[in-house]
Amino acid sequence: MERESMEFDVVIVGGGPAGLSAAIRLMQLAQEKDHELMVCVIEKGSEIGAHILSGAVVDPLALNELIPDWKEKGAPLNTPVVDNQHWVLTETDKKSLPHFIMPPLLSNNGMYTTSLGNLTRWLGEQAEAMGVEIYPGFAGAEVLFHEDGRVKGVATGDMGIGRDGEPKASHEPGMELHAKYTLFAEGCRGSLSKQLEEQFSLREDCQFQTYGIGIKELWDIDPAKHVPGRVIHSQGWPLDNDTAGGGFIYHQENNQVAIGFVVTLDYENPYLSPFDEMQRYKTHPAVREILEGGRRVSYGARAINEGGLQSVPKLYFPGGALIGCAAGFVNVPRIKGSHNAMKSGMLAAESAFSALAAGSNGEVELTSYEQAFKDSWIYKDLHKVRNARPALSKFGVKIGTLYSGFDMWMNTFGLGKLMPTLKHKHRDNEATKKATDAKPIDYPKPDGVISFDKLTSVFLSNTNHEEDQPVHLTLKDETVPVQVNLANYAGPEQRFCPAGVYEFIGEEGEQQLQINAQNCVHCKTCDIKDVTQNINWVVPEGGGGPNYPNM
Repeated sequence: MERESMEFDVVIVGGGPAGLSAAIRLMQLAQEKDHELMVCVIEKGSEIGAHILSGAVVDPLALNELIPDWKEKGAPLNTPVVDNQHWVLTETDKKSLPHFIMPPLLSNNGMYTTSLGNLTRWLGEQAEAMGVEIYPGFAGAEVLFHEDGRVKGVATGDMGIGRDGEPKASHEPGMELHAKYTLFAEGCRGSLSKQLEEQFSLREDCQFQTYGIGIKELWDIDPAKHVPGRVIHSQGWPLDNDTAGGGFIYHQENNQVAIGFVVTLDYENPYLSPFDEMQRYKTHPAVREILEGGRRVSYGARAINEGGLQSVPKLYFPGGALIGCAAGFVNVPRIKGSHNAMKSGMLAAESAFSALAAGSNGEVELTSYEQAFKDSWIYKDLHKVRNARPALSKFGVKIGTLYSGFDMWMNTFGLGKLMPTLKHKHRDNEATKKATDAKPIDYPKPDGVISFDKLTSVFLSNTNHEEDQPVHLTLKDETVPVQVNLANYAGPEQRFCPAGVYEFIGEEGEQQLQINAQNCVHCKTCDIKDVTQNINWVVPEGGGGPNYPNM
């Protein structure tokens, strides 16, 4: 069956904050200039916002520019931050750092605690009201090219393919979406974005990307313990000095707290499990006190870009551009990226619209987008914290944190140019030690009250995939998991995955890797942390994966 095609001026792959901001900005410009424009957004989740997971404390900087009257239009930013706390934890104790010693750029004053998924759903409504065509449940599975090498658009994945790769009775071929410009807003470690980086050598003049994994839960807590707008960040226990990361607790509206834990993916110990570190974190007396008497209502996980300014690739290529976390604009010490992602989408939209209005059919590259980024507050935001993440790898967590703080204060006083720009130490997968050089970690069994197991957690993520479809966690070499990963590294994939996708089954000497693809929450950690880079994450059928409510 041949694929049908549809023609647009701009196709946007990914219905997150960056993609929807780009779509809205394109339609604003079209209305201002009385220029007819056809814009399409495709989203692999079952609905807009289904795959969006973030802390989230939202900086409204980009939203103020994009939709200045967002309050009147009902944007779900209802809980301003009223209290900032930073804890340093030991196993049984906590110390609160005075807020005045923290660099001012780490302040959350003027921010809002909210669900980024709900904000994204609202942005989707604004985009549709302006005439943007939005297609949830359609995964961008293939980049299409013109004969001259320019990006022509994307094809969505086929539906109704069996696990054996053969079409079923329900088979429907994917749709080709052609555009003059295609903007890729797939989020962190997007499968098509990864391909484009190689195809067009977009990382030739920057460093490799580094990542963290964020594990998040949503809890209904005792109203007597709830302080709407309280924001708590923590560092220290349960991680050691060789592993960077930390926790967050955000008091949102309706007696809910978002609690999460981030572990940088350059950790060395193959026995470490980010999921179990998160469960341990909740047992700390100061954290347990908040959660006791409450009820866990949702769970999710997501990889996070942490490379910062040094790792931002070339943003444009023939026929399109990377926007949002597909490029990587997270401000690591602030634990924020949605404001930068939105602004990048707006800048790319302005560049694309200028080209289209001048008569381009895609042959003019979006060079003005790259320059606009360098002139924007995104660049300034990332430049101030460019040394925060590499300092942790270079000096260890304790000294690295002190160095980062000093560096940020130097930037606060306008002396940031005196500080050298540090480089990242190594790719995340390359940091993993062999099992013989590492110490096993004895994680406590979950109590089912404060701490939980993976499968119970995945259930709360509402994750669902059609089971009879090709496994979307593909192996380049099927012998590597047992002969290399299990033999040399004690099978770290069964621990770095926060959803129980990977497990080794069988007797010792006859073990094999079983991939439970239906559990996958699309965090992409396996694609990043797999020691030999043998796992390649590709999109499953559209509509599959988690369905996060209020996350």
